[in-house]
Amino acid sequence: MDTYLVGGAVRDRLLGLPPGDRDWVVVGETPEAMLAAGFRPVGRDFPVFLHPVTGEEHALARTERKSGRGYRGFVVHADPSVTLEQDLERRDFTLNAIAQDADGHLVDPFGGARDIEARVLRHVGPAFVEDPLRVLRAARFMARFASLGFTVAPETMALMREMARSGELDTLVPERVWQELGKALATARPSAFLRTLRDAGALQAVLPEVDALYGVPQRAEYHPEVDTGLHQELVSDMAARLAPGDTVVGFAALTHDLGKALTPKDALPKHVGHEHAGLTPLKALCERLKVPLEHRDLALIACREHLNVHRFDALRDSTVHDLLLRCDAFRKPERIDRLATVCEADKRGRLGSEEAAYPQSDALRRAHAAALAVNARDIATKGLSGTQVGEALRKARIAAIGQARH
Repeated sequence: MDTYLVGGAVRDRLLGLPPGDRDWVVVGETPEAMLAAGFRPVGRDFPVFLHPVTGEEHALARTERKSGRGYRGFVVHADPSVTLEQDLERRDFTLNAIAQDADGHLVDPFGGARDIEARVLRHVGPAFVEDPLRVLRAARFMARFASLGFTVAPETMALMREMARSGELDTLVPERVWQELGKALATARPSAFLRTLRDAGALQAVLPEVDALYGVPQRAEYHPEVDTGLHQELVSDMAARLAPGDTVVGFAALTHDLGKALTPKDALPKHVGHEHAGLTPLKALCERLKVPLEHRDLALIACREHLNVHRFDALRDSTVHDLLLRCDAFRKPERIDRLATVCEADKRGRLGSEEAAYPQSDALRRAHAAALAVNARDIATKGLSGTQVGEALRKARIAAIGQARH
């Protein structure tokens, strides 16, 4: 059986990155031959099989032909006559179009290894424009590899702009947009995802609520970067630094300031009430992209409460208690640690504040821990009942918060 290691495993080895899943392409075989060799079929739209021992994916070499709009509009052709080069030619970027044979030799017909060395993300061929998902994949790869110095090839960026202008991005289903966004938020540089999409003219189609932040001014004494879109990039990167790989924190950080895009022009650069104004576009974004509930809930909390956390020291103990209650922090305590992290990312996601102290985050965590330690069962055993228990519990928690803060 003529098999080649392909895609990410080859690319990451050349980049010196830890190896991930290994994918293989099989040339010159039929589905019947794969089944006879003990492989298990898993592909619905094209022939993919799992190795009987390793469980690794083996796909028959195939070509694709555009048959309609969107990333699903393809006819797949796989048979023994399809060559390895034809299979590699259908791939998105040259760094993903490299194969490795059993002896470790590279098969690199499109110069992927050269582009990896030059740190360039370049499309394989003109068929790139046929799949709108590739615009998002380009942005996501830039987020993943930005720290390595990658740039998008000018001719690839030109094609991405053409795809954005064509309206093809409107055909992307929400689940795929969310999938690529989630992967970008798990990287160390989510800002590169946003910037790449914006440079391509695609951010407005994919995340119009975020795109609307660019060009909106803020008060320079609090935001030396001034532009809200630039602030958002800094906050997203800081969240990735404070909570690596946590996409729940990352999404909340991404969306905490959406209300600033709705500030009346005559009120700028102030943004009074932006934390409440942002809830409406945030809900619309979550509904459109079918954002998971855990991500949605923290994002709404962070949007609504981040200014309260920033002025935490000025809040009364009872106000802190009510903040915790609004966050459902006694049933879902993990939310407060994440909220504190988002707020710290917001504070430190500003030019010159990257290393600034943010004592509010630990103060919030301490107050929460103290309130959480109050045992409702102990109060219930003091002869109270009904609403008396709830009121006594509230007073006890407020007292505990006060002791933790003062």
